[in-house]
Amino acid sequence: MNAIVSFITGTLNTVAWLYIFLPCTIIFGLYLTIRNRGLQFTKFGYVMKNTLGKMFQKQEAGEGAVTPMQAVSTALAATVGTGNIVGTSQAIALGGYGAIFWLWLAALLGMMVKYSEVLLAIKYRERDARGDWVGGPMYYVKNGLGKGWQWVGILFCIFAAIAAFGIGNMSQVNSIVGSINNAVDAFIPSAAAERGTLNLILGIVLAVLVGVILFGGIKRIGAVAEKLVPAMALLYIVFGLTVIVVHAGNIIPAFGKIFSTAFNPQAIGGAAAGIVLKETIVWGLRRSAFSNEAGLGSAAIAHSAADTPGPVQQGMYGIFECFADTIVICSLTALTIICSGVEIPFGVKPGSELITAAFATVFGDKIASTFVAVALTLFAFTTILGWS
Repeated sequence: MNAIVSFITGTLNTVAWLYIFLPCTIIFGLYLTIRNRGLQFTKFGYVMKNTLGKMFQKQEAGEGAVTPMQAVSTALAATVGTGNIVGTSQAIALGGYGAIFWLWLAALLGMMVKYSEVLLAIKYRERDARGDWVGGPMYYVKNGLGKGWQWVGILFCIFAAIAAFGIGNMSQVNSIVGSINNAVDAFIPSAAAERGTLNLILGIVLAVLVGVILFGGIKRIGAVAEKLVPAMALLYIVFGLTVIVVHAGNIIPAFGKIFSTAFNPQAIGGAAAGIVLKETIVWGLRRSAFSNEAGLGSAAIAHSAADTPGPVQQGMYGIFECFADTIVICSLTALTIICSGVEIPFGVKPGSELITAAFATVFGDKIASTFVAVALTLFAFTTILGWS
C-alpha cells in the first residue's frame, strides 16, 4: 500500500512541478520581464531605494491595515524558511553545484512574477466587514477577470489551504523538531531515548505560540514578523559570511564549480551520483520556487493588507523579497557549504546536517548545531506565521 501511495504522490509531484508549475513560472517570468522592460535589472537601484531604503524609516498604518514593512516582513516570514537552508543544501546534493545557477535564474525571473502578484493584490483588494483590507489571487481573479472566472479563485483557495498544511506547516515543524533533536544529541547523546517526549513537548509549545499570535490577527502577525524576520536574517548572514571569509580562498573556485556544472553536472561531483542536466535544472528551479514562492500567490495575500501609496510601490517589495530570500540568503547557504570544503553526499537527500557541518568548520560542532537549530526554528516558525 505504501508503495502505491508513494508512486501516486511521486507521479503527481513530477507532473505538477516538472510539466506545469516550473514551465509556467519560467514562461511568464520571461514574458513579464520583457513587457516591463527588465524592470528588475534596469530599475534595481530605484527598487532598493524604495524598499530596503525605507525599511528603517518610521512607518504608520491606517485603520485595518499594516505598514509596508510589516507586510513585506509577513510575506518574507512565509518565504524565508527551511527552503533557504535545507532546500538549498538539497539542491546542491541532488542537482550538483550547477543547480545554484538555475536557482539564481529562476529567482531573477521570479522577481517580475512576484512584482505582478503584489501589484494585482493591491489593485483589486477589498475591505471586509470589519473594515480590514483583504486580497490575493482569489480577489484579483474575481475583480480583474470577472465573475465568470470566480471558480479559479475558489480552486486557488482550496489548493492554498492544502499547501498551507504541507509547505507552510508540516515541513517547517519537521525541520524545527529535527534540528532541535540534532542540537540536543550534540550535548546529551543519551537524550535520543526520550525523543518522543521531546517531540510532543515541542509540538505543544509551537501550537500554543502560533495560536496566541494568530488570534491577534494580521496586525499582530505583522508586528511579530517585523521584529523577527530582519533579526534572524541578519544573524544568519553574519554566521554565513564568517565561514566564507575564513575560507576566502575557496570563493572563486566555488563560483567556478557553480558555473562550470550548470550545463555539465558530470564535470564535478555529479558523475559519481549519476546527476544529469535535467536534474540540475529541475532541482535548481524547484528549490528556488520553494524558497521565494514566486508564482504561488501566497505573498499577495500578506501584501494586500498594506497601507501603501499604490500598487506599483508595493509591487517593488515583491522584487525585493526574491532578491533578499534567494539571491542573498540561499546564495549565502550555498557558498557557505561549498567554500567550507565539507564532503557533499551527492545523490543523497540531506537535512540540516550539511550546513551544520559547514558551520562546524569554523565554530565547532556544538556551536554549529545550536546555531542551526535556533536559525531553523526561527525561520520555520515565522514561515508558519506567514502561511497562517
